[in-house]
Amino acid sequence: MTENALPEPDDVTEAPGAVDGDDGNGNDGDGDDVADDRAESAVGCLLAVAGVAVAGIYALPRAAFSIEGGFEAHARDWSVILVEVPLILLAGLLVPPMTWAAATRWLRPWVAFLVCVAVAALGLWGVSAVWHPRQAPDPGYGPGI
Repeated sequence: MTENALPEPDDVTEAPGAVDGDDGNGNDGDGDDVADDRAESAVGCLLAVAGVAVAGIYALPRAAFSIEGGFEAHARDWSVILVEVPLILLAGLLVPPMTWAAATRWLRPWVAFLVCVAVAALGLWGVSAVWHPRQAPDPGYGPGI
């Protein structure tokens, strides 16, 4: 009924505009690009897990007194529990893979990894410079009776 009949699926061998083994999506058909993309994605996921682990190892011991609250929980600080520690953990989860994604666009993977480590170290240094949760013993009380 129509003048331009659609080709059968068996008749199509290459995508339109493909050149010598190119599948039209920028891949040359050997699967190396897919493997490289999966490896870069896996490294990004591992960096996210490592970032949240390092942030937790760094932040939770510093916030322990604010979480426990000391004697009869008189110094429990809910802002540390509900805001500050979750934000530090979120930054540890998001900053390394986002840095990895940005750095791998222009740099080689090993250089991008070093950039991620440097950014994470600078982030932890920045947190240590400005975040000072209350530490035991509570400075408002003297040595006791």
